[in-house]
Amino acid sequence: MKKQSTLIGLVALGTAAAAFTVFLPGAKSAPRKDIPFKLGNTTWPSYDAFKASGARCPVPTPSAEELKRIEDDLTLTRSVRQRNGMANARGAGTVTVNVYFHVITSDLGVGDVTEAQIQAQIDVLNKAFSGQDKLSNNTTPNGAAVNTPFRFVLAGTDRTANSTWYTMGYNSAAETQAKTALRVDGAKNLNIYTANIGGGLLGWATFPSSYSSAPSKDGVVILTASLPGGSAAPYNLGDTATHEVGHWLGLYHTFQGGCSNTNDSVSDTNAERTSFFGTWPPVPDTCTGRKYPGADPVENYMDYTDDAYMYKFTAGQASRADSLCLTYRGL
Repeated sequence: MKKQSTLIGLVALGTAAAAFTVFLPGAKSAPRKDIPFKLGNTTWPSYDAFKASGARCPVPTPSAEELKRIEDDLTLTRSVRQRNGMANARGAGTVTVNVYFHVITSDLGVGDVTEAQIQAQIDVLNKAFSGQDKLSNNTTPNGAAVNTPFRFVLAGTDRTANSTWYTMGYNSAAETQAKTALRVDGAKNLNIYTANIGGGLLGWATFPSSYSSAPSKDGVVILTASLPGGSAAPYNLGDTATHEVGHWLGLYHTFQGGCSNTNDSVSDTNAERTSFFGTWPPVPDTCTGRKYPGADPVENYMDYTDDAYMYKFTAGQASRADSLCLTYRGL
């Protein structure tokens, strides 16, 4: 059963625990609206204020020119695969990704995490990408998840005490310095950095198509408190990393492009006008009419749903990520 946050030898995470309840399908409780909500080093008057801000993941939408270049590259990759008799996606569990975990703390060691938490995060990734995730009531009410080609192996861990890096922001000098010093080179290597990141963000990542132009920036940055057992409820079950690793493999937000034919460039994720925060049911349907059948994909890891309510990658996402990683990472 998914999404029951086991507290595994927690140490100081550098983020105050949010004082509200994570609730699961069928439950009646909800996050309190009358108390502050804190993520990293940013605090909002309430959880609703955080949702209204739209903050969570700053990964940008590629330009029209960039999207066309990527689609042209993928068309070539797919044609080569067809000529060689290859399927649209490699078999489930056939692509191993080496993960290098870089734990960044303050100078005093605030923000350190246990080896058990790091392994728990790897386990969350493998459960998600193998299609084994479910809601807490052991159901997949919006359709079963897909078993993707990707599996993750912890290849190394290091710990660095640096207060400047610990509070890094998106595209900041501190981020550049940390990655330059710590990154394990190679397009195939997944570098994950944990820190008490700013701006109310849970994490960010780079795309495979960006690797050749900026290899030193490649990787995933996540809020330390978003690790399994962390204090960033309702985002403390490890699916911030799942979301950001989805980007690292090439996937866009499900709401990218809004109600449009291209949307997130995946045909089996329904069009979605805007990001979805919080819990479901009810499931919204923000793109209507015959052109856009089906409700919003609120169960998908590439939306902004609470960790306990996301459980799914689709076949189209698995196939696209596979092609992108072959094309740009040689993975």
